[in-house]
Amino acid sequence: MPAGRTQTGTGRPMVPETQVGKKLRDLKRRLKQENPVLEHVVDSFRELDRISRRLGLLGRNQSHADRTSWWPLVSVLGVYSSGKSSFINHYLGYRLQAVGNQAVDDKFTVICFTDERSVRVLPGLALDADPRFPFYHMSRAIEEVAQGEGRRIDAYLQLKTCPSESVRGRILIDSPGFDADAQRTSTLRITDHIIDLSDLVLVFFDARHPESGSMQDTLEHLVRRSVGRRDSTKFLYILNQIDATAQDDNAEEVFASWQRALAQSGLTAGRCYAVYIPEQALPIADAAVRERMESKRDAHLNAIYQRIEQVGVERAYRIVGMLEQTARQLEQEAVPQLQRFLAGWRRWTLWADGAALGALLLVFLAGTLYAGYWQGFRLRLPLWEFLASYPVLQTGLLVILAAASVYVHFWVRRWAAGRVARRLASGGEADAGILFAFRKNSRWFRTLFRRRPVGWNRRTARSLAKVLEESQAYVQKLNDMYTNPSGLIDQSVARSGSICS
Repeated sequence: MPAGRTQTGTGRPMVPETQVGKKLRDLKRRLKQENPVLEHVVDSFRELDRISRRLGLLGRNQSHADRTSWWPLVSVLGVYSSGKSSFINHYLGYRLQAVGNQAVDDKFTVICFTDERSVRVLPGLALDADPRFPFYHMSRAIEEVAQGEGRRIDAYLQLKTCPSESVRGRILIDSPGFDADAQRTSTLRITDHIIDLSDLVLVFFDARHPESGSMQDTLEHLVRRSVGRRDSTKFLYILNQIDATAQDDNAEEVFASWQRALAQSGLTAGRCYAVYIPEQALPIADAAVRERMESKRDAHLNAIYQRIEQVGVERAYRIVGMLEQTARQLEQEAVPQLQRFLAGWRRWTLWADGAALGALLLVFLAGTLYAGYWQGFRLRLPLWEFLASYPVLQTGLLVILAAASVYVHFWVRRWAAGRVARRLASGGEADAGILFAFRKNSRWFRTLFRRRPVGWNRRTARSLAKVLEESQAYVQKLNDMYTNPSGLIDQSVARSGSICS
C-alpha cells in the first residue's frame, strides 16, 4: 500500500492520510508494546480532534495530542553555576554537558537516547519542526513575545543524543540559567512551556551563593509560580554544591536558611534536597563531617533518582489528565465562550441593521417631505405611479431595492463580525482556535439566529461525554496497574506487565 494512504475496506478509492493522522498512527504503533493504556488514549485524542474540527477550533493538520509530550519528560532548571550540568553528567554516567564556573551553555538542550556510541548535536530546527518533540513550533511562541526572534530558533534550542541507558525511554532537558540577558523574555516563555509539559522539574540553587540576584530571579519565576499549581508535587528544589560549606561545618544552617527563603516565597510544602556531585566535590578533611555529608548526599541523590525513574508512571497519568482537561475545556469553556461571542455578534448586527434602516427611513421621509410628495398622510411618488403602468419595471425596482437591502445587511454582518474579532484579538479574550471558530460561524451563509455553534449538537455533546467517561476509565486502568488494595492478583494485569518504559 502506498505510504500516506489508508484502506477503507469498502472498495472505494483510498484517500490520502493527513499529516496528523499519520503521526497519531505512528504514535499508536509505538505505544502498543510500551503502554497499552496510552495506545487507547490516542484514539480518544483523535475523537477530540474530530469534535474540535467540526467546531472550527482546530485546523486540518492540528491535534490536541500535540499539546503534550508523549515521552516521560524531566526538566532541569535553576541559576547559573548551580551544578545543573554536573548533575546531569553524573546521572547519565556520561560526560555530555560542559561544566564550568561561568555560563557554558546558553541554550535549552534536549537530551535523548541513541543506540550510536557517539554523541550528536542537532540544531533547534530539529525540535521546532518535529511534532514528536515538546518544542514543536516553538519558534511561533517565541515570535509572539519577541518579534524577529522566532527565526533564531537555533539560538535557543539544541538536541543532543546520548548512549546512556539512564535516558532511554525519557527526555531530559537542561536549561540555561536565570539571568537578565537579551533573550530573557523568550527564555522565560520556553521555560513556562517546559514546566507545563514536564513530569518532573528539578530546580537547582547554588549553596555557594544562596542569596544571589539570580536566586531571586529563580524564586520569583519558579517558586512563587509553582505555589498553588495542581501539579506542584512535580517540583523538587535542590541546593547543590553543599560541600562548599564543609569547611565551616554549617551545611545544616545554610540548608535551613535556604529553606526559609523558599518559605518566604510562598513554598510551605515541597521536597527540598541538599546534594553535591562526587566527581566535583571539594576535599573534606574532617572524617566525621565527610561521613555525615556523604551519607546525606547519597540519601538525597537516591531519592531524586527514584523520582526520575517514576516519570514513566507520572507521564501516563499526565497524558490522561490532559485528555480530561481538554475535553472539559471544550464543554465548559470553549463552547460557552463561542456562544457568548456569537451572541455579541448577533446583537451588534441587529443594532446596526436597525440603525441603518432607521437612517434610511429618516432620509426618505425628509426627502419626500421636502419634495412635497405627502398629501396629508398619503404619499404619492410620481416615479412609482409612472411605473405602475409597467409592471416589469416596477418589479425590477423592487428587486433592486431588495438586493440593496440584502447587501447592506451582509455588509453590516461582516462589519459586526470584524469588530467582535478585533476586540477579542486585541483584548486577549480568545485564543487562535476560538477566533477561527468564530469566523467559521459568522460566514455569510450562516444564519444569524443560530444559537448553537456550528458542529455543536446533541450528538457532539454525547461524543464529548463519552471521551470524559473514557478518561476516567483510563485512570482506573492505570490504578489497576500500579495499585492493588485488595491484595488479589488480577491475571489480565499480571499478563500485561508494566505499561511504562
